[in-house]
Amino acid sequence: MKSATMSDRISGRISDYGPMFEYTIKLVLLTSFLELVLYRLVSRLGMHLSKMAVAHPWITPTFTTLTEIGTWLLNIVAILLFLSLGLTMVNRSAGQDVSRATKVAMSCVVLLLLLTAAFLVVPSGMIGSLIYNVVAFLALTLFMFEYVSTQQQRSHRIFGVTFYVGISGWLYYQILSTAYSVANTVAAPPFVYEAHRIGEALMVLASFLTFVAYGQGLSLKTKNRVQRSRAIWFWATTGTIFTTLIFTDYLLGLYDPALASGVRQASQGIGWIFQFGMGYTFYLPFAIYMGGLLCWSYTVIKLLNMGRLAGYGIGLMFIAGYALLFSNLTLMVLLGVMLLTMDRVRPAVSESPATATNTLMGSSDALATEQV
Repeated sequence: MKSATMSDRISGRISDYGPMFEYTIKLVLLTSFLELVLYRLVSRLGMHLSKMAVAHPWITPTFTTLTEIGTWLLNIVAILLFLSLGLTMVNRSAGQDVSRATKVAMSCVVLLLLLTAAFLVVPSGMIGSLIYNVVAFLALTLFMFEYVSTQQQRSHRIFGVTFYVGISGWLYYQILSTAYSVANTVAAPPFVYEAHRIGEALMVLASFLTFVAYGQGLSLKTKNRVQRSRAIWFWATTGTIFTTLIFTDYLLGLYDPALASGVRQASQGIGWIFQFGMGYTFYLPFAIYMGGLLCWSYTVIKLLNMGRLAGYGIGLMFIAGYALLFSNLTLMVLLGVMLLTMDRVRPAVSESPATATNTLMGSSDALATEQV
């Protein structure tokens, strides 16, 4: 008989936790992405096209309808986040490796859910916002500590630390700014704007690191034709887009200065939309943001096709954006990090020496089958 020792039942597949958990997480990811596109981005794009609406009457009703759909999706996302966080904490509590820090982190998440529900009845105010951000920062710190301490690969740990420090730049900015406002202090909080800029740069770097940590398999040296063609397509597309964006302004300036000026104004409008929708100020070259988006998109799609929890976690972590202006965005990040901590490789089965000896000698059934 084989003797197998399993440290816990947690694995890296979403199907291991039952259909209710699986479909809830899938719905959260889908509706969050649609809410990002239809509410946080399209609504800002409609505001940017207000001048064109005078000449084209169809613009106003179209974007108004899309914005209303996005607002409806915002409420659906909030409900699904409550349900998915509850299911995730139940599955995490069922494991045998729940440490004290993880229990404290889940208690912080429960407190955040209660505060979110309470703020629907009573406005949060500055003090409520300060408490909410501090509790969220504590929960994020504990979950990310668990992720970094349990990962074996260095690329995973580097990605986790980079994302944590990056999103902490926004939380630091929010917490100190709110605290100084509550204290009625005229002086500016120390290092808040620098932390905001550094945090945004690290968030963009983390989007590249998702590919390094989880998106491997695009080597041009592989002998598999499918993987090789996939690698050629990905690197050719990425290189073309990155190079084109880097030299577009210079080449358009040589070709037509008026056209180059129009493209610059359009890029500023796109930056304005993403700044209000996701919190990115686009002070870095636009090509860097697009490169990070391509790496993140490929990694998430690959992990989703594999059924890995890391795909859903990384997807939610970056769909929430950098500026966590709403409570649902903060909960989205925490849910993504929790899913990331649950994505682990199932430990190898250890066999007893007697089993190994029997395997080397062979069994009578096997010998009889060979003789027949």
